[in-house]
Parts: sequence; structure tokens; C-alpha cells
Amino acid sequence: MIDVELIPQVAERFKALADAGRLSLLAALQRGERSVGELARTTGRSQPNVSQQLASLARAGLVSARREGTKTYYRIADATILRICDAVCESVVARARELHREATLLTARRRRLAGAR
Repeated sequence: MIDVELIPQVAERFKALADAGRLSLLAALQRGERSVGELARTTGRSQPNVSQQLASLARAGLVSARREGTKTYYRIADATILRICDAVCESVVARARELHREATLLTARRRRLAGAR
């Protein structure tokens, strides 16, 4: 259930997740804390881009950072977000299976109709 009073905060979190680059950073962070440089190498993005995307995720409360010398390390701050992403991934796979099943049935129907002519 969506709490009407929380809609702005919920929307902000979904907005943070609505970017493939930010999702790839979260995927990389599933394996544990990483520096900006490590994340840039892992995702194939530039360090400035990674920093910008991490700042967006941090504003939404999804990642947190710690400094160690000259490096900043990021980690997932709210594991709930991983469960949300898992649920969406499962939904995407289920939808793809359903579409494949429908396409298979449609193809079989077309073949039957073509054979009946």
C-alpha cells in the first residue's frame, strides 16, 4: 500500500532507480563496498559520471559513503532497495515468459490456419 503522505519520498527513490547507469552501480555494489574508481572500471563509465550518479543515489538515501584518505567508498545504505529490484527483475522475467508463450501460441495458430487453406 502506498502511504499518500510518503508519495514525494517514494517518487524520489523511484526516480533514482529510473536510470540504467544508477542501476548498474547498485548491481556492482551488491557485491560490497567499492571506490568510485572501482565502480567506474566495473561499469565502464567515467569517474565524473559515476560520482554524479552516486550523488543522486545518496540523495535518495540508497547509498552511503565513507572517506579513506583520498578515496571515497560507497555501499548500499538500504538493503530494501535490493528486494525491490529483485521483485522487478522477477516481474520482467515473468512478463517475458508470458509474451513468449503468447507468441508461441499465436505462431501455432497461424500455422494451423495456413495448413487448413
